This record gives sequence, structure tokens and C-alpha cells, in this order.
Amino acid sequence: MSEWISAIGFAIGLVAFVLGLSSIIMGFMSSGQSGPEAVKQKIEYGFFGVSGLVVCLLMGYALS
Repeated sequence: MSEWISAIGFAIGLVAFVLGLSSIIMGFMSSGQSGPEAVKQKIEYGFFGVSGLVVCLLMGYALS
């Protein structure tokens, strides 16, 4: 049963890493908007990216 828990933890970490990295990349891409709406969008993508990478690191720590 321990192997299933490890596999699920690895899958959660992998999904969090991919979503976090893609959110950071999307935050750097310009969407054609300007002004406060563009800044708000970049902050949201940055927050989701960093939180995804933190979840990935926590899952890696939990698996070790």
C-alpha cells in the first residue's frame, strides 16, 4: 500500500510542477493588454506559478 501512496504523491508533485512552470511562463508572455489589468494578470500567474512550485517541493520532501 505504501507504493500507491508514493505514486500518488509523485503524480501530485509532477502535476504541480508542470502547472507552476506553465503559469510562470504565461505570466511573462504579453497578452496585448496594458495598464492595471495586465499587471493584475501577471501577478495572478506569478502567484499560481510560485504556489505550484512550492507544492512540488513539499511533495518531493514528503517522498524523501
